[in-house]
Amino acid sequence: MKPADIIILLIVIVAMIFAARKAAGHFKGDSLCCGGGGGSSKKPKRKFLDGPVLGTRTIRIEGMHCQHCVDSVTNALNEIDGVVAEVDLKKEIATVSYDRSISDGDLREAVKKAGFTCLSIS
Repeated sequence: MKPADIIILLIVIVAMIFAARKAAGHFKGDSLCCGGGGGSSKKPKRKFLDGPVLGTRTIRIEGMHCQHCVDSVTNALNEIDGVVAEVDLKKEIATVSYDRSISDGDLREAVKKAGFTCLSIS
């Protein structure tokens, strides 16, 4: 092998190592995978209900991979009046508390608007 071939081979190996580490972080949910290259996500503002909690619902969500996904779903659900959401990436669920009547359709639409699939609401 020529010295130039060895250098090229080493560069390719180093690039593959970096790519593998990035992919591993993505699949563990540690990276900002869905940010569209922006590098930051809009962190959800802490939201409180105006009245007493009337109930809670659990939404099973498909397609979340990272904290950016969690923030997107949280923000979309929190835009609904009378709703406060907490999203769990590992369990792939959102727990929604509400202080007024809220339809499953509104919850499904918010999840869809954020770019994800609502599997069930219980």
